[in-house]
Amino acid sequence: MGNLSDALLQLREERKELQVQEEKLDQAISILVSLNGSTTARTANEPNRIISAVSRRKMARAQKARWVKARNSQPVAIANTWVSAPALAKRTM
Repeated sequence: MGNLSDALLQLREERKELQVQEEKLDQAISILVSLNGSTTARTANEPNRIISAVSRRKMARAQKARWVKARNSQPVAIANTWVSAPALAKRTM
């Protein structure tokens, strides 16, 4: 019977060790999940940079000007014939 009680004690010790390891793994997993969840939510909602209202107005005006320019340079249909707007000069770098 001594062998059975020794085996039982050994199994209980191993179970305690495994429970400690399981708790450590659970803590590590919860830390990783919280880091992963908080960073993705934070970066998804926050802009990369802050732009002033004056700069946003300038950007909006510039975009509207680009749209006007793009609309004016498109071909115009006149009596079933296509007449294109004057070609823009080629740019060089």
